[in-house]
Amino acid sequence: MTAQPVPQLSFEDWLAIERAAEDQRSEFVAGEVFAMTGATEQHNLIVANVVRELGNALKRKPCRVYPSDLKVRIEADNVGTYPDAMVICGERAFHDNRRDVVTNPTLIVEVLSESSEAYDRGDKFAHYRTLPSLQAYLLLSQERVQAELFVRQPDGTWKMLALDDPAERIPLAVFDAELILGELYDKVEFAARPG
Repeated sequence: MTAQPVPQLSFEDWLAIERAAEDQRSEFVAGEVFAMTGATEQHNLIVANVVRELGNALKRKPCRVYPSDLKVRIEADNVGTYPDAMVICGERAFHDNRRDVVTNPTLIVEVLSESSEAYDRGDKFAHYRTLPSLQAYLLLSQERVQAELFVRQPDGTWKMLALDDPAERIPLAVFDAELILGELYDKVEFAARPG
């Protein structure tokens, strides 16, 4: 008996399925589809706070802030994702006329969960780095007040800044703006850790 090849979807097939789905979302990686799980209260509060704080910080700048319903197409790696939040400065580049898939985010924010942390730090960040437009990648813990900001340097390398003091400011030099770390965790209650 010989193994049968696993059928691979094209990005366009995945996109058609995704657009028709009413209550489920998935991410697409080079022909494979990965179902996304529901988010916790902490995750949702952090994302809402991020969108609010970014919106306020960029209000008079030529940038737009988007929550997690807008998809990103990463052509170089044949990937489609739903970042938790993102910013696009200047002209937006859309995959097609539906205007629900963008290709040029400037900043991407991901809130880490136990199930997604390794992927968000590893392969997903590797995919995101292939986007020429991406200048910053912000990872936020949902278990504690903690941020890691990765900023693209002029030579193409990435520099990381770790923050864990709620009073610290997250410098977003690409926008000439900053966020206060504690504001991203407004009203977030962390589960007690077993002691």
